[in-house]
Amino acid sequence: MAGFGRVLGCVMITALVGCGVVPGAIKPAQNRTATLASTAATRLPIQQAVQNFAAVIARVEPLAEAECRRQAWAQNCDFQIGVDMDMASPPNAYQMLGENGRPQIIFTISLIAEARNSDELAFVLGHEAAHHIEGHLAQSEQEAINWAIFGGIFASATGADRTTVERAQQFGARVGALRFSKAHELEADRVGTMIAYRAGYDPVLGAQFFSRLPDPGDGFLNSHPANAERQAIVAQTYGEISGR
Repeated sequence: MAGFGRVLGCVMITALVGCGVVPGAIKPAQNRTATLASTAATRLPIQQAVQNFAAVIARVEPLAEAECRRQAWAQNCDFQIGVDMDMASPPNAYQMLGENGRPQIIFTISLIAEARNSDELAFVLGHEAAHHIEGHLAQSEQEAINWAIFGGIFASATGADRTTVERAQQFGARVGALRFSKAHELEADRVGTMIAYRAGYDPVLGAQFFSRLPDPGDGFLNSHPANAERQAIVAQTYGEISGR
């Protein structure tokens, strides 16, 4: 969790670009190739990147909150979007709950600077909102507890000493959390694709962000699916909702 002094609310990041929100640059699918060619190797000026971020919040957040309210389990759908201003933090975005249970989505400033277009920011925001909408934090915590209990029982049954039992519990908790993590990431990619699309962005273009990330592969204890698998689920979902 980022320190309070390093996290700024979306109101403050919007203030960096002045009073008004610049409309997002919405690109139809037929322009995707040209957009990829023009942005693949070029970072945006930081002012433009921040403007894109402010515009994406204005368009995507209301739709994410509407989708959240549609789900019966999610009682608090008032997303709070903030920015970790620590320039040393790597490109990242994550979802968590505040002390009052309010869902928070945090972007590092380096991710905002790294994004090549509004579509990438919209997809990432939709993806992180989807984690809350689908209840992934609570599910992962419960799965970790279940596997920790199982690991401890199994170790005890084999006559292991207390230290070994504790290690088995820790390993079980890790396996339990990661076991659901990949499925959660793909589900968040699917729901995030729908949110970004409804906001008028191109999620397939947005998912190109994965092409600039190290591929985690598909190992048993990797927390994220392979990049190609994630891009495939985005393309599949986009085809289903757009009819293309």
